Amino acid sequence: MALMHTPAPELGQAPFDFTLRGVDDRQHSLQEYLGSAKALVIMFICNHCPYVKAIEDRLIQLGHDCEKIGIPVVAICSNDPVNYPDDSFENLQRRAQEKKYPFAYLHDPDQKVARQYGAVCTPDFFVYGSGGKKLAYRGRLDDSWKEPSKVTRRELFEAVQALAKGQSISAPQTPSMGCSIKWSN
Repeated sequence: MALMHTPAPELGQAPFDFTLRGVDDRQHSLQEYLGSAKALVIMFICNHCPYVKAIEDRLIQLGHDCEKIGIPVVAICSNDPVNYPDDSFENLQRRAQEKKYPFAYLHDPDQKVARQYGAVCTPDFFVYGSGGKKLAYRGRLDDSWKEPSKVTRRELFEAVQALAKGQSISAPQTPSMGCSIKWSN
């Protein structure tokens, strides 16, 4: 397991277009999420990463909390499913159903979307403001990845709340950390 940290964000950058198959067996495109809300959360996760597993219940809570304020959340798995079978499409479907994910969970089998976004690890979070059109936050979920009871700040959700109110994000952005994306050969 190679520990990675996300690079400094290029704030203001537009999201890259995508159309990917979701675990619900339908095609999801970036366009369906743009403009319908004041913000958009795109997160690169997977099934097998211990960092994602440690925060999975908090990701589900984030999905529910964002849904309540009308902010869409999209999760994308870009890991190589051949060498990491836990991240195969079928296993993504199974996990999303077991945990009742309140967000779209999409499969990026050719890893093109992860490369466009510059995603480096799982989890890697991108929050877009201005109707989902400008990168406003690329940082960690909260201030205690390993122990939920020690969380004192839900940094990503605080950023989403600010954007939903039409405010800018003033708090510093601490990089996310996790396992490297498992690239195909």
